[in-house]
Amino acid sequence: MGNWDRFVETFFNAKVMAKYWPDILSGLFVTIELAALIVVTGLIAGLALALLRSLGIRPLNWLIVFVVDLFRALPPLVIIVLIYFGLPSVDLVPSGFVSTWISLALVLMAFAEEIFWAGITAVPRGQWEAARSTGLSFGQTLLGVVLPQALRITIPPLTNRTIAITKGTALGSVVAVSEILGQASSAVSNSYNPSPLTLGAAAYLVLFLPVVVLGRWIETRFAWKR
Repeated sequence: MGNWDRFVETFFNAKVMAKYWPDILSGLFVTIELAALIVVTGLIAGLALALLRSLGIRPLNWLIVFVVDLFRALPPLVIIVLIYFGLPSVDLVPSGFVSTWISLALVLMAFAEEIFWAGITAVPRGQWEAARSTGLSFGQTLLGVVLPQALRITIPPLTNRTIAITKGTALGSVVAVSEILGQASSAVSNSYNPSPLTLGAAAYLVLFLPVVVLGRWIETRFAWKR
């Protein structure tokens, strides 16, 4: 057997792939569900913190900054392990799926808050003053005038950060989440052949390549133009 044949037999074994592709497909659906939950909850929580920070209440702002910096500094894998193995000590037993979801959502929340906050502070002060001079309240000015402009400013960095963090769903395999990598790793252990990892890589491309292309289109279509 030549080198090329050995390479194909190792990484593109048709029999192994045919046997385990249903498992990889199952993992793909779990990854999609997990990624969707992370994006929705992480972005909503990040926006909520940025809006609360806009109120200018110092003790609250200090708390928000501390929480945000904490989750920006900690590696996502460390947070997953702490939640999965640490919470049972206080009689909370989250599943691996829930632990991964909460952990990555907290990381996305932290980065999203900073991005939203940067967008809000980037809106010229004159916009605030002009809106308030027309009789709008602080809340009406923030939500109706400043926030729409800030959201357009934040689209490029927010899109990139969201994609980067959602790819971290692969970390769920550490706590037995049956997502793509978890299923592929299990298949490799059972088959003694790395071909399922090739299937897993293909599944990640199928899932995230369109997301990357969509993100680039969103940046081009909706990004702020001065």
